[in-house]
Amino acid sequence: MQKIILLFVSTLFVVSCQPPKTAVDLLVINANVYTVDDSNPKAEAFVIADGKFVKIGSTKDILKSYSALDTLDAKGKTIVPGLIDAHCHFYGLGLQQQKVDLTGTKSYDEVLQRIAAFQKEKNLSFITGRGWDQNDWEVKEFPTKEKLDSLFPNTPVAVRRVDGHAMLVNQKALDMAKITVNTTVEGGEIVKKDGKLTGVLIDNPMRLVEAVIPDPRVHEQVQALKDAEKINFSYGLTTVDDAGLSPQVIALVDSLQKKDELKIRMYAMVSNVPAYIEQYLKSGVHKTDRLNVSSFKVYADGALGSRGAVLKKPYSDQENHYGAMVIGTDEFKELAKRLAGSPFQMNTHAIGDSANAVVMNTYYEVLKNKSDRRWRVEHAQVVAPEEFEILNDNLVMSVQPTHATSDMYWADERLGEERIKGAYAYKDLLEKTGKIALGTDYPVEHVSPFYTFYAAVARKDLKQYPKAGFQKENALTREETLKGMTLWAAYSNFEETEKGSITNGKFADFVVLQENIMEIEEDKIPNIQVNATYVNGEKVFGKD
Repeated sequence: MQKIILLFVSTLFVVSCQPPKTAVDLLVINANVYTVDDSNPKAEAFVIADGKFVKIGSTKDILKSYSALDTLDAKGKTIVPGLIDAHCHFYGLGLQQQKVDLTGTKSYDEVLQRIAAFQKEKNLSFITGRGWDQNDWEVKEFPTKEKLDSLFPNTPVAVRRVDGHAMLVNQKALDMAKITVNTTVEGGEIVKKDGKLTGVLIDNPMRLVEAVIPDPRVHEQVQALKDAEKINFSYGLTTVDDAGLSPQVIALVDSLQKKDELKIRMYAMVSNVPAYIEQYLKSGVHKTDRLNVSSFKVYADGALGSRGAVLKKPYSDQENHYGAMVIGTDEFKELAKRLAGSPFQMNTHAIGDSANAVVMNTYYEVLKNKSDRRWRVEHAQVVAPEEFEILNDNLVMSVQPTHATSDMYWADERLGEERIKGAYAYKDLLEKTGKIALGTDYPVEHVSPFYTFYAAVARKDLKQYPKAGFQKENALTREETLKGMTLWAAYSNFEETEKGSITNGKFADFVVLQENIMEIEEDKIPNIQVNATYVNGEKVFGKD
């Protein structure tokens, strides 16, 4: 009996001498954590308090020192930092949920069928949509409007190509926009055939039609933002870089975030409209924990698929055609000089090698006496060898790996055997700059970051084609890809000290994956599922 009493007293003494545990909000234990922090790359557990990571380590040490009302036992599941889409159209994705979806259509007739079915259900006064791609059709030519006119003689229709750089409209929409065979617009093309309008507009002429499309009402905008957030959270995306927004939409995002009705973080690029430029240069950078407004989105040229990208030499599949600059070269350089004297980043869409030359050389010139400006080249799809030589830490390449696997079927026809070697050259760009930001450009491509990851690593489409990978020499490693979707993407936003890795003091944004993305068989990467998504330590998406 005395032995039992002594044992009890000694145990009580040991327990009473142990320091009290620190109370926190959430403990995450028994996990396979890829922190994306080079100083501590792997862990089993971490601690969250006040929306931030406060300790990363082993399950044993965490449980010894901390207590919490809520504990997540990951049971060996893989956890990565909250994923960042470095180039997307978040608001556009939300609006697309209210429009006809033409993604994946295999013929013009299927496009017409979808539009007709959509209109029968919605009965809209102006039909809009997006997603058609003539490169996926048996007849790989732009459609013409005759069938559209016969189906909808009195209802205007305007549906964008998948890349957003071409639009098919009917005669009613052309009439409303006052577009005739004599209309001219610089920076694009009003496509004609046999002297008649075909209904296809490329780049700048689309603005004439956009001007007559009714603006969405505020409640439709709010719903669009919430719909987009739900989709993004389901894929583990906790920060999105929206490539081109108006001040009105940015203000709406800000208000919803402040009311906690929108929890996703956003790096919002302000669209290059003179009035918007003046407004933000006057008011300055706007930064909160959830919203970062510190950049302008500029278009240098169009897209390769619609032959709007600007090339140094003619397209290989269209004689004497070079594409068209969306912005004049002199205007672009003047804008760059002005922004170089401000705290704002300049983020420019550049697809063709000629457009990339203009953008990269202009950046180099106006920033040569400055450091760490991180001006972004969005897409950087076709880059000539000479431009690789001027890349430095003032320039960040923001690329979308799924563009390579979507375009690989026809890109060589546009570019020829030599130029294609400098296209979608992600590894080469990374080696020259040290960091690369990865995104999707959705809704041009699918939202899934796992498609992005697979395209970057395997250089294959979802049918595992080609077997050896498309220009595999420019594939990224899994470690590089994960950094491109987290820490390096955060760096491109000047946010690497607050997000992008599971590190003490950073926002507690993380994703629980059903499979181990760093070790799973390569061709199974696209099918990875998200078990849960957390923002600020709060579960914003989760399966039962």
